Amino acid sequence: MGKRLRREKSICCCVSPTLNFLTPHSIFNWYEEDIWMEIAKYLDGKSLVMLGATNKWFQHIVMEETIWKFACLRDLQVFDPRQVAFKWIKLYASVFDGSHSYMFRQQEKHIDWMRIGAFLFDSPVALLTDKLTTPLKIPVNETVEKMLQSCGSCVLKNIKTGIWIADLQLVRCPVCDLNTCDGTLQTLDARHIELFLSDGYKNGGWEYEMIGSHDIKKHSDGASGGIFDFKHLKDPSTIEVFNLKSWIGKPNVWQPKNIITLHAVAINSNLQKNEGLHVKYQAMRAGADGDVVSIRISQQLL
Repeated sequence: MGKRLRREKSICCCVSPTLNFLTPHSIFNWYEEDIWMEIAKYLDGKSLVMLGATNKWFQHIVMEETIWKFACLRDLQVFDPRQVAFKWIKLYASVFDGSHSYMFRQQEKHIDWMRIGAFLFDSPVALLTDKLTTPLKIPVNETVEKMLQSCGSCVLKNIKTGIWIADLQLVRCPVCDLNTCDGTLQTLDARHIELFLSDGYKNGGWEYEMIGSHDIKKHSDGASGGIFDFKHLKDPSTIEVFNLKSWIGKPNVWQPKNIITLHAVAINSNLQKNEGLHVKYQAMRAGADGDVVSIRISQQLL
């Protein structure tokens, strides 16, 4: 007769010791407002919305203006503009919800777009150019049209200061008066961060106006455009825009390239053999005598 199997002891779960030594004040409070305010600063917009949908308490936390201001400035990588006309949660949504200017106008002509980033206008004066070469020739005491004809650059005043958003747009031609082009149009499209929330823009009252154009009637290696805060032209970060070898790509790279700094933005697309470019400058004002709230620099092949 075999030996009886030895009965094993049953397995007991571990029991944590009673925390009798802790005072009520040392127990972690999951609903500590200051802690969650700090945590929320490290969440992106989608995560903030998900957190706010948890319950009413978190919804209250997430709706704090300081959280969305922090998120907006962090994700745009810009400094505080000090004053804005809309709530930061609305500004954040208008920047990161996938909207671009051709969704509101000329949808049928739009092909593709790419977000470049954000930059700041500290001063109300901009330098616009399609020639990213140094030294820059700064036109003075001339009309925009004469400036463009003489040096391919112009100075534009009454710019609305603050944060500006820059996109690269690809649009079907013709969007101008040239009937010889059946290709595509490249546009550097920049706007004030508040534009899409403004009634004048949403109801169609504000429109783009031609401020100047000129033709480059010879082969162009690239289609370029730049928008600069005139006050910061000599800043080290702005000067980096003119170091073309660092960002435009090799001559046989056809993908558009861009660079954005604290006070400037520029684009370049290398071109194959061509007969020149038609360059067009447009601006949108906040009403007849209002500040400039959007700028476009467009190029198409002749």
